[in-house]
Amino acid sequence: MKKIRILNLEIDNWSKQELLDNLKSGVVFTPNVDHIVKLQKDSEFVKSYSIGDYKICDSQIVMYASKFLGTPIKEKISGSDLLPAFCKHHRNNEDIKIFLLGAAQGVAKKAQKQINHKIGRKIVVNSYSPPFGFEKDEAECTKIIDLINNSDATVLVIGLGAPKQEKWLYKYKDDLKFIKIFMALGATIDFEAGNVKRAPKWMSEIGLEWLFRLLCEPKRLWKRYLLDDVPFILLILKQRLSMYMNKNSKDTQQTLLADKY
Repeated sequence: MKKIRILNLEIDNWSKQELLDNLKSGVVFTPNVDHIVKLQKDSEFVKSYSIGDYKICDSQIVMYASKFLGTPIKEKISGSDLLPAFCKHHRNNEDIKIFLLGAAQGVAKKAQKQINHKIGRKIVVNSYSPPFGFEKDEAECTKIIDLINNSDATVLVIGLGAPKQEKWLYKYKDDLKFIKIFMALGATIDFEAGNVKRAPKWMSEIGLEWLFRLLCEPKRLWKRYLLDDVPFILLILKQRLSMYMNKNSKDTQQTLLADKY
């Protein structure tokens, strides 16, 4: 499968159907503008992203950037579209059993009930919403690992936001002995529970989903969309002009090689 390079990240050029047909095992990450900007300066995030087997475009803005660079991506596959499509695709596959990890207290349980009702079977076998700051609590992380390992789940959907979810997977993935498919899907659990509204389809299709989310959650998201992610435009222009360099990525790759050997 051809990969499309956007700055220091290679994105898999799948259609949603191709992904569903081929996803049998591995780690799924859904890069968007915010991920890509963070990957420019957070070496730990870059290291965490190295375990991704499927890196699929979750942003219409990134789609526009790929066209500008002359290497268009086939389709935007947002996490909020992927999870319901994945569940529907595996409606009758009893080997697919999902654990939901993430969102605020009670939200994952609500999403579990909603998904199972829509699918018509217990495709989500368990769920857990961890307390704030859990990733720094080794005992809490051990509890989560035990919950997942004892759940009979074969698929983990983790929705903790980036870079927390990717870093947690990098650290604990190998402790989850029975999980075959790992999907880091951000706010998708909130969407499935009906806890957060999705942008209207027309806004998503023209690249204004960020504006809808900003209007819905201005206190939480203003800094991300109005400050942190703005450099993406200049970075893409630099790549187009063959002026882009990222020392952080090279250093991380050397570290990964050193760890390997």
